[in-house]
Amino acid sequence: MDSFGRDGLTFDVRDAGPRDGGTAVLLHGFPQDGSAWDGVAPALHEAGLRTLAPDQRGYSPGARPSGRAAYRISECALDVVALLDAAGVRRAHVVGHDWGGAVAWALATRQPDRVHSLTVLSTPHPAALAWSFTHSGQGLRSWYMAFFQLPRLPERLVSLDLAGMLARSGLPPAQVERYVARMQEPGALTAALDWYRAMPASMRRAADARPVTVPTTYIWGRADFALGRVAAERTRRHVTGPYRFVELDAGHWLPETRPTPVATVILDQVQAVAQR
Repeated sequence: MDSFGRDGLTFDVRDAGPRDGGTAVLLHGFPQDGSAWDGVAPALHEAGLRTLAPDQRGYSPGARPSGRAAYRISECALDVVALLDAAGVRRAHVVGHDWGGAVAWALATRQPDRVHSLTVLSTPHPAALAWSFTHSGQGLRSWYMAFFQLPRLPERLVSLDLAGMLARSGLPPAQVERYVARMQEPGALTAALDWYRAMPASMRRAADARPVTVPTTYIWGRADFALGRVAAERTRRHVTGPYRFVELDAGHWLPETRPTPVATVILDQVQAVAQR
């Protein structure tokens, strides 16, 4: 399966690994695509897992609807359900980084029957993140989220120095080149920024979200430039299922820069679920 559809949109997906074991869904963030997991997936395949790594809405050329409402997290979570249905998978181990982590939290909260386990990289639980805006320096870290709410101007400024911004944040050169090229495709940068523009609507629902009941691991890099410790440590308050917090000596780009420890943590979670 190289693609799947939902509501007239066509999503590209990397479908690899054995078909006779479990399945891991790997969800990327901004401004990545499914290739963010290329360093992680082989270890999962070796352990017997099939991996599904979609290019999410806005990143797949055939799935770039217009308007911020199309990029609410609730819509993005339903994309993952459509992916599972297309792949013939009832339940999966769901892994997400950055905005993919937000989608993973939403799916585990709203449709836990489709989630064997949850592993989230970098992105704290959305309610913990919302709390941290007024109880820590997270608001200063997240200044760009407010800037991205503006029309048109963010596209102009981001396009001028996206490569430099990504390189300065610690992303390796090969990924910088790939992701910048993706953002130069027609409509791609606006679609990617619309995830941020939909954030007010998404966060309103997150504040009322039920606790996460599925087995959950949260991985955070202590040198993350975007997401601070307060929200990371508060995340445990929003998980009632088995929970593990893993802190790495790393920055934000965990799939690309720390693929081996990330794969190890994912497999630890998968094994723990199998033994219950």
